[in-house]
Amino acid sequence: MTAPEPPRRSRNRTTVAIVTASAVVVAACAVTGFLVLRDDGSDKADPKPAASASASPGSTDRTATGGNGPLVAGWNTVVNAQRGITFDVPASWARKSASWVSYVAKDDDPEEKPLVAMAGPAVLKEKWCTSDDDKSGTEEDTPLASTGTTGEKGSKNTAEAAKSTATNWVYGAYTQPDRTRLTIGEPESYRTKTGVEGSLVTVTSSGTPAKGKCDGDGKAVTFAFKNAKGAFVSWTYVGAHGVPDEVADTTIRKVLSTVRLFKKGDGEG
Repeated sequence: MTAPEPPRRSRNRTTVAIVTASAVVVAACAVTGFLVLRDDGSDKADPKPAASASASPGSTDRTATGGNGPLVAGWNTVVNAQRGITFDVPASWARKSASWVSYVAKDDDPEEKPLVAMAGPAVLKEKWCTSDDDKSGTEEDTPLASTGTTGEKGSKNTAEAAKSTATNWVYGAYTQPDRTRLTIGEPESYRTKTGVEGSLVTVTSSGTPAKGKCDGDGKAVTFAFKNAKGAFVSWTYVGAHGVPDEVADTTIRKVLSTVRLFKKGDGEG
C-alpha cells in the first residue's frame, strides 16, 4: 500500500482530510491536526488518527438513495447517518465520503483548532481557483462552493446555532481577521419539503481585500434544526460571493428544500 502523504501546514484557511482505519490520507489541503467526528455531537480536532469504515471519496456510504431516492429528479443524495441528515445536490457536485471533514481555523492558531466544520460535504468545482501565493512550489485548489452538515452541541436553540455557524464560515474562510466586512442576516423560520422545521440564517461579506489570487468575498446559508434524536444539527452552504459563477440563490434554496431526517436503512447495507 502506498504510504500516505505526511501532514503539512497549509496556507489555505479551508482544509479537508479523510480519516481511514490505518492512516490519515490528506486530500486537497493538508492539515497539521486530524479532525474526526466524535459521538458526542461535536466536531473537534483530535491529535491522533481515528478509525473509520469509510476510506475514500465516492465510497458506497455516500451513494445512498435516501429511502425513495432524491426529491429532485437527476440529483444525487447525500447522507450523514451520524448527524441524522439527508439532502440532495445537483449531479455536478462531487460528494465526498462520510469521513471527509472540512473546517476553518484562525490564521494565527498554530494548533488549527476549528472555528466550524462540516462533515461529508458535496463540493462544486473543486479546482475553481488554483494558486501558489506563498511561492512554495505547491499549488492549492479552492472550490467554488461546498455544502455539508454539522453537529451543534452546546447550542441553546436553532436560531443561535444557525447564526453562529454561518458567521464562522464566512469569517473563517473569507474575511478574518476583519469582522466589519460581514453582513449577518436575522434568523428566519424555515420548513423543508418534508416538514423539517428550524431556523435559517444567511451571512455574506463585501469589500474584503484580496491577499491572494483566490481570496474574495463569501456567503454562507445555514439551516439549523433538531434531528430525530432531538439533537441540534445543521446544514450549511458556503461559497464564493460576488463572482460571475456564484451559485444562484435559487439553487441554494432548492438544495435546502430537500433537507430531511435520516431514516435507519437509508443508504445502509
